[in-house]
Amino acid sequence: MKKILSISAALLLALGLNAQETAKTGLNFGPLPAVGYSSDLGWHYGVLSDIYWYGDGSVYPDYRWKANVEVSRYSKGNTVLHSFFDSEYLIPGLRISAAVSYFGNNTYSFYGFNGASSFYVPELDKITDAGMGFFVMKRDIFRIMTCLQGNFGDTNWGWAGGITYWDMKTGHARNKSLIEGTPSLYDLYVQTGVIPEAEKDGGRHLEFKAGVVYDSRDHENNPTRGSNLELYAFGSPDFISKHGNDYIKFAAHWKQFFPLVQDRLTFGYHLAFQGLVYGKAPFYLLQSIQSLNMKQINTEGLGSTCTVRGTTSNRLMGDSYAWANFELRWSFAKFRWINQNWTLATNPFFDMGQVVKPYRFDEQKEAVTKVSGKLAGTDYDLAQLIYSGNKEKLHMGAGLGLHVIMNQNFNVSFEFAKALDRQDGLFGMNIGLNYIF
Repeated sequence: MKKILSISAALLLALGLNAQETAKTGLNFGPLPAVGYSSDLGWHYGVLSDIYWYGDGSVYPDYRWKANVEVSRYSKGNTVLHSFFDSEYLIPGLRISAAVSYFGNNTYSFYGFNGASSFYVPELDKITDAGMGFFVMKRDIFRIMTCLQGNFGDTNWGWAGGITYWDMKTGHARNKSLIEGTPSLYDLYVQTGVIPEAEKDGGRHLEFKAGVVYDSRDHENNPTRGSNLELYAFGSPDFISKHGNDYIKFAAHWKQFFPLVQDRLTFGYHLAFQGLVYGKAPFYLLQSIQSLNMKQINTEGLGSTCTVRGTTSNRLMGDSYAWANFELRWSFAKFRWINQNWTLATNPFFDMGQVVKPYRFDEQKEAVTKVSGKLAGTDYDLAQLIYSGNKEKLHMGAGLGLHVIMNQNFNVSFEFAKALDRQDGLFGMNIGLNYIF
C-alpha cells in the first residue's frame, strides 16, 4: 500500500486509561521525523510538521487553521516535497485550502488498464532480477491545488470550487537494479499504441472543479455520527500540452456514520464513483482521485491505501470506477498526556471496487496482435501480459488498523490489509495519517 507518514515513539503508554477531554487553545506545533514503511514504496525517512492554531479554543475540536510541511524520501526511490494550508476561519464564511507538492518516483507502479483485463504476475513485480521490474515506470508530479468552500445560508448545504495545475513527467523506470533494455508494461503500451506517442512523456493541465456539499458530521476528521455528500464535476481544456485531452469527469462521495456506543464505537461507510462524462483523459491522470478536502497527501487508485486496501497500488485504472469502504471504529482508550488529548482506536475494515467503464479497451485488445514471443528470462507471453482476456470483476480487500489520535485531528495510523484475490496483490502494510474517509 502506498503512502506513509511519521510516527513518534512511546504512544502506547497508558493503554485503557480514560480522561475528560480538554479544549485546546493556541498553537499546537509538532515537528516529527518521517519514519515508516510501505509495502509499495519501502522505508520512509525525512521530516514533517503539522501545525494547528486553535485560538481561544471556542471551536475545538475544529482548528482555526492548519498547516503541514513534509520533506522525505522512500528507499525505493520516491521523493516527497509537500506543503498544505487549510482554514474555515481565516475569511468568515469561506473555507480556503491550498497545497503545493512535488512527487518524484523512478519506480512508479503501473499494472495496465481495465482491472482484471490486465494480467498481474507477482514475481514480475520486483526490480532485483533479470526480467523483473515489468510493472514499474517513471512518474514525476508537480502540483498546485486550491479549493474554496462556502455554505448556503445557515444550512448543512454548501458549494465548492477549485483549480489544480498538473505538470506530469512519465517514462521508462530508473533503477540501478534494472537490466538495460528490459521491457516494461509501460514500454509495451507505448510500442503498441495503447499509450499514444503524444502522451508517453506526460503533460501539463489546468483542471477546474465545482460542486455541492452536504455535511452533518459532528467532526470532520474523527466523526462519530452524521453524513457527508459531495457531488462535483472537474475537467481540463487541453490548451497547454495540446494533446487532444479535453475532458470532464463527475465524482460522487457519500459517507455516513452511526454511533453504536456513545463516543466509543462507530460504524461508518463510504460509497464513491468517479467517471468520465466527456472527452478523453490522458493515461497519466487516470489514477488521480480528486477530493475537496485532502485526507492524504496524494489520493490515487483504485487500489492500495486510499481506496481498496490490500490490493496493489493503481491496480484498477479505467475511464470510470466505483468503490466502497466499510469500517467499525472502536476508540478503546482516551487519556491526557503531555498536555494533549489522546485517543487510541482500532478499525476492522472491508473495501471493494471495480472499473465500470473501460479505458482504451479496444486498443488494449488489438495490441496483442502487435507483439509476439516471451518476456526475456520468463515463460510469460508478451501478448498475455498486455491483455489477459478476463472480464472485469469486483476487487476486494479486508484488514485491521490501529490509530493514535491527538486532539481529534492528528491521526497516526497503522493498517494491514489482505487482497481477497491473488491477481490483485498479496497484502499491504501502511503507516500513514488519518482515516481514509
